[in-house]
Amino acid sequence: MALSPQWLDELRARITLSSVVMRTTKLQRAGREWKACCPFHDEKTPSFYVNDQKGFYHCFGCQAHGDVIRWMTDQRGLPFMDAVKELASEAGMEVPAPDPRAARQAEKRASLVDVTTAAQQWFVETMQSPAGEKARAYLESRGITAAMSREFGFGYAPETKQALKDALKGFDERMLVDAGLRVEVEGKAPYDRFRDRLMLPIQDQRGRVIGFGGRILEKREGAPKYLNSPDTQLFDKGRTLYNLHRAAPASRQSGRIIIVEGYMDVIALAQAGIAEAVAPMGTALTELQIELLWRHVETPVLCFDGDAAGQRAAMKAVERALPLLRPSHSLRFVRLPEGLDPDDLVRDRGKAAMAALLDDSESLLDTLWRTERDAVPLRSPEDKAGLKARLLAHVDTIADQDIRALYRRELLDRFSAFAFPRKEWKGGGDGRRFGNNRDASAGRPQVARRDRTASRDALFAATIAGLARHPALVDRHHHALARLAQIDPKAAPAIDFLMENTESLERDGESPILLPDGLVAPPDETRFAFLREGTDPQSARDALAEAVSLLVERPALDAALAAATARFETDPEGAFAEQQRLLRRKREFDGRIGRMASERSAPAAPIDGSTRGAPATHDETTG
Repeated sequence: MALSPQWLDELRARITLSSVVMRTTKLQRAGREWKACCPFHDEKTPSFYVNDQKGFYHCFGCQAHGDVIRWMTDQRGLPFMDAVKELASEAGMEVPAPDPRAARQAEKRASLVDVTTAAQQWFVETMQSPAGEKARAYLESRGITAAMSREFGFGYAPETKQALKDALKGFDERMLVDAGLRVEVEGKAPYDRFRDRLMLPIQDQRGRVIGFGGRILEKREGAPKYLNSPDTQLFDKGRTLYNLHRAAPASRQSGRIIIVEGYMDVIALAQAGIAEAVAPMGTALTELQIELLWRHVETPVLCFDGDAAGQRAAMKAVERALPLLRPSHSLRFVRLPEGLDPDDLVRDRGKAAMAALLDDSESLLDTLWRTERDAVPLRSPEDKAGLKARLLAHVDTIADQDIRALYRRELLDRFSAFAFPRKEWKGGGDGRRFGNNRDASAGRPQVARRDRTASRDALFAATIAGLARHPALVDRHHHALARLAQIDPKAAPAIDFLMENTESLERDGESPILLPDGLVAPPDETRFAFLREGTDPQSARDALAEAVSLLVERPALDAALAAATARFETDPEGAFAEQQRLLRRKREFDGRIGRMASERSAPAAPIDGSTRGAPATHDETTG
């Protein structure tokens, strides 16, 4: 079985070393590395370090050192090929078959690097020749300096279809096609893929040329503005990020990596002094590219144009990243002013303007919420339900359980606050009208509130006086009265006095308890039937039992209503329904209190059945 150095390098590049080590060893973040007590020898302080960027671990105590394959063989005890097979399965790679063809393919990939390297040298030389005058003029018009041109390897592909083949005569035609430099069409002679284009080399993390990007210099019908190499044995656009081999070292100084949309944006930022920028290969950011970025920084910053296309690209990146999220690893987003790309921004406004936008970047969660919130006007309950459904559908794609739960909570809180903005009660809490005005210090609602409070106070004084006249009822309602004393401190002294003095009375005659002056306000005995002379004793007892029940349950209703109101921000729908139910119950209780304390209560009917006075009305005192 032939495992070429190139294949093994690719395997190591696709696996995050710390994620493998963490399965058996507890790691702690130490700057840009991870540290732990060494698993290969006993120690009390950490001297074992893992560096994902460099792809190795090292112990400063016992000198253990190696890459991810060595970890599997030394720490896990696996044979070399078993370790390779397990890692290859995790990385989605096929282990080369044990036949001579696999060895030949590995050799071929290595030789293709020779082809792309030679092509790059020729493109650079051509741009410096008279044929490249047009390309040089274009770079000058874009403000790209000669130093930047050399740094990024700008070149030029001539317009003729066979120029590259003629220049690279030392390589077989097949190799030029396999490297993506020539196009093979059935029934036609092969021709150069890149013609009359400004050429940029695409390099892997080791700096080797694996493909090319070409920008058109003169607009032609049907010709794309940018043209990339096709996928080859060297180049996989879904796994490659332009300029990563330069941006990764720069990110260790700045602590960030910036993802922009195109090559020229990367180069413009580099020329402005922002060296940690990369670009995908003309497609939306892929899952593999996100994982690749997380090996270098925990929160890369995506920078998109402010137009609709840029926002669609941002949302696509959000959707790709959500299933991959893990603790401390996410994305941030920058929205550029509409009509400007990073190249325009730094040329027109300078590096400081770009730096300000980067410092004010938006979190992934904020981007998700803003995009979905603004996607459809919320004109109806159906629109609101649609927003909620979209948000929860995104949340359900998150694999990490803790992050999924936190996103669900945060997005539902934002949805509730936005779809059901909290409104203040008007009228001092009577619950009959909503409004945003906090000033309810005047007008009829406050008068109504005072009237209801006075009615409850009058009912309490009358109830205490009634129980003093019928002390046998104090023991019967002992638990209810004790609860009332607990929830209403103002009522406690009078209730305690009743309970302390019932033991000394003769129950048969229900001798009245004499209340001390000032314990409660003297009640108007004409307002309450159970205090008026001539009231049937059983009717008086029943009325007193209802009065005690009302006095106990009314504060409980107030507490329940306050609790429902406090939940309004986190659960507006449930809190609103609970408020309405409690308010209906509260109005019903206020009405019963009002009827019991009615100023127009009729005097009790005599035992002979005749009537005296007018029937009772309570239209002005009900809640």
